[in-house]
Amino acid sequence: MEVKTIAVVGAGTMGRGIAYASALGGYPTVLGDISESMLQKALAWIRDAFEEGVRRGKLDAAARDTALTRISIVASFEQAVPYADLIIEAVPEEIALKLELFARLEKLAKPSAILASNTSSLSINEFTRQLASRERCIGMHFFNPVPKMKLVEIIRTPHTSDASVAACVNVSRAMGKETVVVNEAPGFITSRINALIGNEAFAMLEAGVASAADIDKAVRLGLNHPMGPFEMVDLVGLDVRLKILEYLHATLGEKYKPSPLLRQYVRQGRLGRKTGCGVYDYSESSGTSSAG
Repeated sequence: MEVKTIAVVGAGTMGRGIAYASALGGYPTVLGDISESMLQKALAWIRDAFEEGVRRGKLDAAARDTALTRISIVASFEQAVPYADLIIEAVPEEIALKLELFARLEKLAKPSAILASNTSSLSINEFTRQLASRERCIGMHFFNPVPKMKLVEIIRTPHTSDASVAACVNVSRAMGKETVVVNEAPGFITSRINALIGNEAFAMLEAGVASAADIDKAVRLGLNHPMGPFEMVDLVGLDVRLKILEYLHATLGEKYKPSPLLRQYVRQGRLGRKTGCGVYDYSESSGTSSAG
C-alpha cells in the first residue's frame, strides 16, 4: 500500500506540526479544520517553522519553498479527505468526538485510505468499533513539537492490517522520524511512562520535597532527560496531561490517580505555555520562573 497524498484533520498544535512534517517528507498535504482563523494561524506557524529550519541550517531555501507548495488548507473535512491515501486526525482527546469523526471519515474517504489517529492515550479500537473496515484504522502518535521530535508511535489494534502498519512506518520514515510499533494498550508506551513521572513530580512539589526548578534540573542532569517533568507538562498542557491521567486511572488503576495539585492548577486555568502560566509563569513581566 503506497501513500502518495496525506490529509490532516485538525489545525491545532499537533495537526499543524504533522502537516509540516508531511510536506517536508514529500507528500502533497491538505490541512483541514472548521475554523478559518485556526487554519490561518496554522499556516503562519508552518511558515515560521520552515524559516527557523533555514536559519538553523537544517534546511535550504529551495527545500523550504518546495515543501510550502505541497501544503493547502481547507475549512471543511469534506474537502480535506476524499482524495487522500492517509488521513491523520489531530482533534481534541475526546472519545465521543473521535467516534463521530471517524464515522464521517469512513464515509468521505476512498475505500483504500488509511484512517490514523494522533491520540496520545485513548483506545483506537474503542472509537473505531463502528467502522466496517477496521483493518485500515491505526494510531500514529506524534510528539510536540513535531518538527524537532524524532519518534512516532505506530499503534496497531487487533484489527489493523500488516499493510496499514507498513505504510505508516514508511510514511513516518519519509518524514524523518523513527518508529516503534505498539500493540494497543492504554497510554501506549510513552504516555504511560511519562504520566507516572509527571504525576510523581507533582506529588513531590506538593509535599515540599524540592522546588519545581530543582526537580526539573535533577531530572535533566541526573537522569539525562532533555526536559524536566514540569517543563514538559507546561509545553504539552496541564489540561491535556490531566485528561490522560484520568483515562489511565479509569483503565489501569490507582497508581495513575491524578495529583491533587495538578487538578488545582487546571481549575485555576494554569494550563502551561498556551495560557502564559502553568507550573511556571511565562508572562513578560515575570520572565520564566516557578509559579508553584
